[in-house]
Amino acid sequence: MMTTLGLNTKNFDSPFIVHGGEGFTHIAGRWRLGGYAGIGSSRISNIMDVYFYQETNDSTGIQENSSPLATDGDKIVAYEGSFRPTVSAKFSFTLGAVILEYVIPVFRDLEISGGVLMGLGRVNVSIDQHTGEAQWNDLFSNSYGTVSNGAVYYSVDSSYSDTDADSIIGAMQGTTLSPVNGYGGMTDISGTFFNFQPYVAIKWQIMDRVGLRLSLGYNQGTIGAGEWFLNDRKQIADSPKSTLQGLTIRTMFYFGL
Repeated sequence: MMTTLGLNTKNFDSPFIVHGGEGFTHIAGRWRLGGYAGIGSSRISNIMDVYFYQETNDSTGIQENSSPLATDGDKIVAYEGSFRPTVSAKFSFTLGAVILEYVIPVFRDLEISGGVLMGLGRVNVSIDQHTGEAQWNDLFSNSYGTVSNGAVYYSVDSSYSDTDADSIIGAMQGTTLSPVNGYGGMTDISGTFFNFQPYVAIKWQIMDRVGLRLSLGYNQGTIGAGEWFLNDRKQIADSPKSTLQGLTIRTMFYFGL
């Protein structure tokens, strides 16, 4: 879906790296109980050229000329000014979970374990679209006009006659007003899900209280249809079901017995 914004999602970090920590306590026999918390993010951006476009043929959508000498396409004229819109997206992942695992000692300094990591995960996708350079005072301007006495006054160009102004105001009644001020817009969508990850791990005790632990697992989580939220408060009723899954590798230094 981000391709319609001018972004290539293949440019997100791959593999996606999550930084965090985990710890364990012995509960009975060879069973351990632990906890995990981690967070990771990746960002992509693009600066785009601008073209003026007018639908001039019978085909739907933007149609370029079939050859340099042909005129069968739509009217497309390159913008020659310095304005170039910037769009960026940030994908963030956070996870908090409990861990239950069973340990099998192999040698004195080597052990293998198998377990499951279960908890709550959260995904945030922030999309920023802006133009030009950010200026501090502009960031605190109302996007739709001048604020006075708790109301917003939406300006109509003073060059219009009174009759033309009435026509424009009448046409805008009942419609969505376009922003007239501001540096750009930020959209943040988020979803929370139950995370489940079975795994196997191997730990090599390097020193008496220091070890290296490697885990290989498969992560699975699903955000249900209609469970995405806009700006943490507005539920997006028509949002699709989204699955977050994939092979996971965890590497950590282990301190303790």
